[in-house]
Amino acid sequence: MTRPFRVAVVGAGPAGIYAGNILRTRAAEAGIDVRIDLFESLPAPYGLIRYGVAPDHPRIKGIVTSLHDMLADGAIRLIGNVEVGADVTIDELQSLYHAVILATGAQRDAVVDLPGLDLRGSFGAADFVSWYDGHPDVPRHWPLEATQLAVLGNGNVALDVARVLAKHPADLLTTDIPDNVHAGLVASPVEDVHVFGRRGPEDIKFTPIELRELGEVPGVDIVLYDEDFDRVSEEVSTGERRAAGNQAKVMARILQSWRDREPTGAPRRLHLHFWHRPVEILADAAQGEAVAGIRFERTEPDGQGGIRGTGEFVDYDVQAVYRAIGYRGTPVRDVPFDERAGVVPNDGGRVLDDGEPVPGLYATGWIKRGPVGLIGHTKGDAGETIEKLLEDHALLAGAERPDEDAITEFLTDRGVRYTTWDGWLALDAHERALGDGFAGEATRERIKVVPREEQVAISNREVIAR
Repeated sequence: MTRPFRVAVVGAGPAGIYAGNILRTRAAEAGIDVRIDLFESLPAPYGLIRYGVAPDHPRIKGIVTSLHDMLADGAIRLIGNVEVGADVTIDELQSLYHAVILATGAQRDAVVDLPGLDLRGSFGAADFVSWYDGHPDVPRHWPLEATQLAVLGNGNVALDVARVLAKHPADLLTTDIPDNVHAGLVASPVEDVHVFGRRGPEDIKFTPIELRELGEVPGVDIVLYDEDFDRVSEEVSTGERRAAGNQAKVMARILQSWRDREPTGAPRRLHLHFWHRPVEILADAAQGEAVAGIRFERTEPDGQGGIRGTGEFVDYDVQAVYRAIGYRGTPVRDVPFDERAGVVPNDGGRVLDDGEPVPGLYATGWIKRGPVGLIGHTKGDAGETIEKLLEDHALLAGAERPDEDAITEFLTDRGVRYTTWDGWLALDAHERALGDGFAGEATRERIKVVPREEQVAISNREVIAR
């Protein structure tokens, strides 16, 4: 009797779940009996959908429904609260499975060379997003003390950060925002949030839906500056640039509609600035080396599709700076890692060590190609990796591997309190019940449980210590 082909997928975000689902479909078509275990370092699944998307994005979070369906029938086994590289090493995992797919994503802020980066009040967007999404491994308190803030970046994460900072907390109560986050935002004295991009308005990386939602935030005025729209790139003005696609045209119309608006006198303002390259975060030594401002060099088109500095510098008085300029992959212990690119080196998904494929080790998602593209792009990416894995099936399947109980026995013997799909369903139901029990004017779908220990205890039906 042929033993099943056993595969471990590390990371239960969209990349990992898509990889598992595509593998089981294509394996079935090829007549391969595959058994898939999906490992997650957190007690709950869904990765950046749960811990990387702003809480007021219900349409994006609707992706959870399709991810749920991929896991609900039990064909892919979820094993949560397991840190691969610590609770179980890569070598141990490879001894238990014929193949291992890494889908660990990009969870760190991109490296940036900017004087003043270490000042009090200088933050990376990744940490702030983790805080407002209730990630169990970040502090429960965030120092929201500034009235004037700067957000660096012209992508969707920058807009999420700016919107959460500017939005009135009462308008977030219909989301799954954790109680500690709501309390922190209530205490925030913020008045002005400034978003800065190095390029012009025609080069913004936002999606139209993100941009449109920004203008629908109650009690917040959007402020634009005419001088930023006067610096139209030569390619655009001379017609040398390819005609803008529909998406760019939609965003241009949105921006123009905001320019035509009259200020309402709202208590909070969200400013969009373009053609600003950050030069230095300025310090206030009297406040213990805290952020006191930020200096920019104004930029302009260089005529070749890039930008250049103008030699004109401008300072803004702010008390906090949030860097939303991209993410960077997180290494897995004992797995090759390209520190410069922030990815696991690979060839189409086959992990490489000194240029040679590591037998049975694969990568998909942002840890494979870097943090680019939207969530849906991970499907095509996973398809390429699974194709490589199935090409290698004959070489890998001959190795002797233990049965499916070996990993759970291994974790139990090591004292790892792992969670399961049934455990997630219990936690999900608990959070929804907390939302139903909320005594207030807003209707809350759920209230996230934040502490890891409490998540594990609820998932495993343990008594919660108070």
